[in-house]
Amino acid sequence: MRSLATSSLAFVGGFVLMALEVIGARYLAKDFGGSFYVWVSQIGVVLIALALGYYVGGALADRWQRLSVLSLALVPAGVVTYLIPDFSNTLITALIMRHPAERDIPHLWQKLDPVLGSALVFLLPCFGLATLSPCLIRLSARSLSQVGRISGTIIAASTVGSIAGVFVSGYVLIDHLNAPKIFRLMGAVTVLLGVMCFLLDKWLTGGAPMQPEKVPATVTNAEISSS
Repeated sequence: MRSLATSSLAFVGGFVLMALEVIGARYLAKDFGGSFYVWVSQIGVVLIALALGYYVGGALADRWQRLSVLSLALVPAGVVTYLIPDFSNTLITALIMRHPAERDIPHLWQKLDPVLGSALVFLLPCFGLATLSPCLIRLSARSLSQVGRISGTIIAASTVGSIAGVFVSGYVLIDHLNAPKIFRLMGAVTVLLGVMCFLLDKWLTGGAPMQPEKVPATVTNAEISSS
């Protein structure tokens, strides 16, 4: 049951993250156009958020070894996602209007402005979601012999969730909901994910912490003799 629970959390996190990437690129297109640079910017910013989130999530797991600490990342990420329709237009408009209206935007900034816009809106939510998988891996493994299987299961669940997020957001959600409503929905799901991490903390982390594998006595004696 613990494996199913952690895999489900990873699946939902992967789903939301990829939905933000896909819908976010379309959302940015209304201000920056549907150019190749917008997609490159959105993909790059999400990858930066993943790298930072994986690192910080792993550090949090080693430091606290509690699932509830993820609530401190996921709940703010969900609130920011929910509020994207309220603050994003102001930020992006300020970003664009800093260029003089009587001049063409320099070619360099045509490439970099989508990066800045994407980072201002989506970096924090994606960072919070990225902290989930490394924490789940660290807290689920009870011994070194389980790390490979546990990490593979959780990463696979997160990736399957990301695949589902791509197709469901691109083929289903966007046909029935506009982008602001999708952000509201994904924000609520992310907050719920943080609440679930808090509620499941004692159950998922109630076992003994991961223990190192014991070295056989015969090997140890042989090493001592050789030295």
